[in-house]
Parts: sequence; structure tokens; C-alpha cells
Amino acid sequence: MKSKITLISIVLIFIAALARLIPHPSNVTPIAAMAMVGGAYLSRKYIVFLIPILALYLSDLILNNTALRAYYPDNEGVVWFADYMLWVYGGVAAIVIIASFLLKKIKISNLVVTTILGSIAFFLISNFGVWLTGSMYTKDLSGLLSCYGMAIPFFKYSILGNFVYVFLLFGAMEFATSYFSKLASERA
Repeated sequence: MKSKITLISIVLIFIAALARLIPHPSNVTPIAAMAMVGGAYLSRKYIVFLIPILALYLSDLILNNTALRAYYPDNEGVVWFADYMLWVYGGVAAIVIIASFLLKKIKISNLVVTTILGSIAFFLISNFGVWLTGSMYTKDLSGLLSCYGMAIPFFKYSILGNFVYVFLLFGAMEFATSYFSKLASERA
């Protein structure tokens, strides 16, 4: 059953990554839910990080070379990597770590706490990257605080998207594991 759970987790993470390619409201994405599923259901330490980040990278690769191509006018070829990605993946890694500790037992209260803490961690890390690598804000405490302040209106959409996708992915995981458990018990 453990190998089925691992396979289902991986498939759901990659399906969720494809959802990023569908038009959606800004910041309403499955990124945090993908990381939480990885942290909760994948057991090998390297795979816990690798699968969510690989799925995210593949969707970034498609987005950066299609819908977001205009943001890279100086890049003549394929956009393999962009500065923002390091900070986003750092935020994903933080969510994986949080989920690995808090989702040892899957229950609603743990999902809510993990979603909130993961959202805050992602917000802090990704916007720190915006401040550090961008040119919109001064490189001092005032600029950092201004960067975080300007990002607050987008945070509500991130929280909304995180809860929607966490509900969908963890609901799908629970349904699939229940289905396969029932199927295995019927065969016995």
C-alpha cells in the first residue's frame, strides 16, 4: 500500500502542477498544496523535496516560455531558469519541511495549521527574494518592509488558493487511499 500512496502522491503533485497552466486568479495556485502533499506522503528524504520542486520547475519551464515569455526580453532562447525561481523553490522547501513535521497525522486541524504556517513561510521567503534581487525597493530595512507591505494584498489570494488546493489534493489522497485499501481488503 505504501508504494501506491507514493505513486498517487506523485501523480497528484504533477497534475496540480498542470493546473498552473490553466488561467487562474493571481496567486491562486497549487504550489503550497503540492509541497504539503510531498511532505505528508512521500517518505524518502530526497524525493520529498525533489518531486514537488521538479513538478513546479516543469510548469515554470512551460509558463516562462509561453504565457510569461514577455518578461524575459533579453533572453533569446529557452528560459531555463529565472531569478525568482530560487526564492519560490526555497519557499516550497520550507513548506515541505513544515508539512513533514506537522502532517505526520493527517487531520483537519493539522492541515489548517500547516497551510497557514506554510503560506506565511512562502510569503516571507518569496518576497524577501523580490526585495533582494529586484530594483523596486531600497536595499535597507525600510525597503524590505515596504516590499512586504506591498505584497500583503496578494497574500489573501495565496491563502485562498492554498486552502482550495489543499482541500482538493488531500481530499483526493484520502479518497484514493481509501479506495485502494477497500480494493485490497476485497481481494483478500
